Amino acid sequence: MTNHLIDRLRTGGTDPARPFAETADGAVLTYAELERRTAHYANALLAMGLAPGDRVALQAEKSLEAVFVYLATVRAGGVFLPLNTAYTPPEVDYFLGDAEPAIFICDPAAEAVLAPIARARGVAQVVTMDANGQGTLREAAEACRSSFTDVPRGPDDLAALLYTSGTTGRSKGAMLTHENLASNAQALVEAWHFTSDDVLIHALPIFHTHGLFVAINVTLAAGSSMIFLPKFDPARILSLMGRASVLMGVPTFYVRLLKSPELTPEAAAGMRLFISGSAPLLAETHREWRARTGHAILERYGMTETGMNTSNPYEGERIAGTVGFPLPGVELRVVAPENGEVLGTGEIGMIELRGPNIFKGYWRMPEKTAAEFHDGWFVTGDLGLVGPDGYVQIVGRGKDLVITGGYNVYPKEIETEIDALEGVIESAVIGIPHPDFGEGVTAVVIARPDAALDEQAVLEALEGRLARYKLPKRVIFLDDLPRNTMGKVQKNLLREQYKGLYGG
Repeated sequence: MTNHLIDRLRTGGTDPARPFAETADGAVLTYAELERRTAHYANALLAMGLAPGDRVALQAEKSLEAVFVYLATVRAGGVFLPLNTAYTPPEVDYFLGDAEPAIFICDPAAEAVLAPIARARGVAQVVTMDANGQGTLREAAEACRSSFTDVPRGPDDLAALLYTSGTTGRSKGAMLTHENLASNAQALVEAWHFTSDDVLIHALPIFHTHGLFVAINVTLAAGSSMIFLPKFDPARILSLMGRASVLMGVPTFYVRLLKSPELTPEAAAGMRLFISGSAPLLAETHREWRARTGHAILERYGMTETGMNTSNPYEGERIAGTVGFPLPGVELRVVAPENGEVLGTGEIGMIELRGPNIFKGYWRMPEKTAAEFHDGWFVTGDLGLVGPDGYVQIVGRGKDLVITGGYNVYPKEIETEIDALEGVIESAVIGIPHPDFGEGVTAVVIARPDAALDEQAVLEALEGRLARYKLPKRVIFLDDLPRNTMGKVQKNLLREQYKGLYGG
């Protein structure tokens, strides 16, 4: 038996001398060097006592060495657990206690605080890695400079443990198998027409599905190259477009790039594809990007538990406000949340998924896992519909559904109307406890500084465009919406902040 994921990621058949990554300072790492360096790290992990199935937790700044740790962990038969660099010591304590990793890698500057926490949680080895990849782990890898034979692992063995963002309740560890990651990488290579000629601008964090598994696994599976940036820098990205072919980003990337006068059709002429995900892309951003560059952003839909599920087409119309069609090998259906009945075209319901990309379940939560599957289909928690043309639309999270006076209100419908108003940048619609209606529809609006908008103007503009029960009972204006690290609006924080608005 081979190492299933690593074997599949090598299918690009790449020339060993071909560049895998170029760093911000211009250093180039070839595929041959990637093979050698990950072998050294895999040797070091085994020397520390890593056994097949053991977890390796990493909380360190983005670097190529962090990528080496991911691949080395999988090569050594372990399970990779990336942790958001923003997590506080109490949060890290929870993850280490829940996942029980054999090895924990942290920034040297945090070692004094985190090492005692890790040891109290039974972690056998604590090593360090800084933003430049330096630390005791690299020293250990330098002492293990020999070739490495991949530890055999099958399709159903775990390759990674990714914790959900935990917007409600405690974070859950999604168990991702070798086949989950391998099949998704191959499906994306096919859907997005990746080849060894592609050069990806990588400006995403790597503690998340998007930057780690989508960007890096697709690059490896296609045998392509990437320009590996430590963070998002609009000026730097614009300067690199002439040498690259693909940009993967979150909506914030595109909003900020649109603010630059350097963004022109000529600047984007050499680019093949702009991809957006991790949060909804505003239709206005989609339209403005096309007008400014001549390119239509390709929006897709994914989750921590599933990787990518759907994508707007590479060839064909990329429709703003939709996430396209299911990827090769992925099945999608929409069902009535109350009874699981499969719904027809255009009907809003719960999105369920089935395919080789669907995770194995939640770590040490068999009851929660069982509750999230229905007749072999994964219940996503996302509400959506499939239009008559087959395009999938996401209308919101199930927990964001507003039930007012016995009526179901889908926030996306109201947000679309508000976002179309002149002077509005973005909106978020939430349900707030209401003594008469159960929940009061409430709109939070971000307006342009020069906009002549107030609560009454918004309500008057919506009058006649929406059924009366859908109209917001209040409109609140803010300078910004609360977001997580991937740009998703945190409606739970808004609900908490304004829970007493109606005296409920």
